[in-house]
Amino acid sequence: MSLSLEARQRAMLQEMGVTVWAPPPARPLPPVAAPAQADAEAAIASAAAPTPVLHAQPTRAAPSAPRQPAHAAAPAAPASEPRTAGAAPTGLLLRAPVALYPQVDAQAVPPELGAGWLVVLESPTPAEPLAGDSGRLLDNMLRAMRLHRHPRTFVATLNRHAPGLTAEGLEPAAGLQQALQTLRPSLVLVLGLGAARVVLGSREPLGRLRATAHHLPDGTPAVVSYDPAYLLRAPDAKAAAWADLCQALALVRRSTAP
Repeated sequence: MSLSLEARQRAMLQEMGVTVWAPPPARPLPPVAAPAQADAEAAIASAAAPTPVLHAQPTRAAPSAPRQPAHAAAPAAPASEPRTAGAAPTGLLLRAPVALYPQVDAQAVPPELGAGWLVVLESPTPAEPLAGDSGRLLDNMLRAMRLHRHPRTFVATLNRHAPGLTAEGLEPAAGLQQALQTLRPSLVLVLGLGAARVVLGSREPLGRLRATAHHLPDGTPAVVSYDPAYLLRAPDAKAAAWADLCQALALVRRSTAP
């Protein structure tokens, strides 16, 4: 849309504070010089001319390799590079159980908490299971169960190790058997799928393992739940984890009932 305004109209709009934007008048294009026009016509003519076909000189085909008979053996494949030792972990070690709250007075332990607890989990800080965010969450879970009032609340962490690296601990089966014989816990609380597969020797998914209580070969009951590291990534699962902890408390309470 173009506006054709007189000088008086523009002055009135300026007094009102209205700015009128109008395109500048078109300037005539300069005439094309004769040499430039001649060059343009020559370029158009050369573009319209047919392109000459270049005939390539015939090349002599390279001699093909002699065909081998069908029964000839195929050349051996090159040997693969050797795998670097220690590139991937080969398994898990179970560290010796440690008491989390040894300073608590044993005389003040609520009787419904049983004779002792053993918590088995795969910790990112095996030497300090209560360190870091996952360790603080583990501490909160145990305090919610009042296990911070029990001096015999032990934790045994699973530690991934690689060949050639020194790691403290025993093979999980031997370490667990030794811990059960030494501690005689009222219940084993298994946190995480990796720990559940080690303790129970089962390949079932975690959902099925959580659905029921288990009994180890020596008769010790065990309850499976989520590990703290997973709960940090999926806080919506904390309600289900609390239900698992309540189930563990109920099992110990029934076993200690007169």
